[in-house]
Amino acid sequence: MKNSRVHKNFQLNEKSFSSVAELLVFSKTISETVFLFLSDWFSDDDFIKVTTSGSTGKPTVITLKKEFMKNSALATGAFFDLKENTTALLCLPVAYIAGKMMLVRALVLGWHLDVVAPTSEPLKGIEKTYDFSAMVPMQLQNSVEELHTIKKLIVGGGVVTKIVEAQLQSLKTEIFATYGMTETITHIAVRKLNNFRHAETTSVSHYKTLSNITISQDDRNCLVINAPKISDTQIITNDIVRIISNIEFDWLGRFDNVINSGAVKLHPEQIEEKLSAIISQRFFVAGVPDSLLGEKLVLLIEGPIEKTSIDKIKSLKTLSGFEIPKEIYFINEFIETKTKKIQRKKTLDIWIEHLNNMNDIVS
Repeated sequence: MKNSRVHKNFQLNEKSFSSVAELLVFSKTISETVFLFLSDWFSDDDFIKVTTSGSTGKPTVITLKKEFMKNSALATGAFFDLKENTTALLCLPVAYIAGKMMLVRALVLGWHLDVVAPTSEPLKGIEKTYDFSAMVPMQLQNSVEELHTIKKLIVGGGVVTKIVEAQLQSLKTEIFATYGMTETITHIAVRKLNNFRHAETTSVSHYKTLSNITISQDDRNCLVINAPKISDTQIITNDIVRIISNIEFDWLGRFDNVINSGAVKLHPEQIEEKLSAIISQRFFVAGVPDSLLGEKLVLLIEGPIEKTSIDKIKSLKTLSGFEIPKEIYFINEFIETKTKKIQRKKTLDIWIEHLNNMNDIVS
């Protein structure tokens, strides 16, 4: 079988293996999903089929070369200095690329990997200390008190709010935001979130690419990725960025999320960054049709109505005139993907339908 070698130092849930067959038998005791992925990984095929998360559209199945997945694992190991015998915690769904790549990194680099259920509180009840792990923002937010058990942590799949980021500054754990997608085999760039040294320059706030990856922009100011070790072709994204150099950039938002309100172009993600300093719940802003402005900016907050939040939002001085939401809605629960990403369009569409139904009842 191709890919039949298991690194001599690889361990899964504290167990070593002398053969692939032994590993596959044991993986069934963890979960069917882990077993199925490892079966695919050790098959004769040169590629793996992966389902995208569906946060920006309908989930689709794409194929990724195993060679490229290995290269991605090696790049992560080199960037974060994670050598063989690294202890790592997998708390993400293995059905998607982020979870799959934690397994690949462990197999390729010889890590000692423990797998736990991908819950919203993955560190609850865990006493062991780990060198490395990966989480989504919701897991991070719910694990701040337990993060001392992780030495290095990457966070992807969404934006870390300013409130949570402030809570990270006193922690010894090295925490990084990541930029990537299924097509790039998880992260191709990282940005530090804490543990800043006073001598460092402001460049620490930028995303910096991993080795052998360079970037540019297209005529929409969207990121173009050149990564020959993980993709046969240039990757053109819908992410608007500010280029700092050919290996550094700032992420500004999604091209397809831009709101045209009264001929003023608004980037929801930039407004959300400002709002994240005062809103602790999950939220997002969006544009809805308006007879006067074309589109008006609205804010959707997950959870019960909070009068204090409304007052703070309206008085937030960092917001310019058009950035102040025209309407603020509180929703019990957002629609999300299986990887806990907010499905903005679906959530907004359902809420608008609800409002229209309410108007019909009133009329």
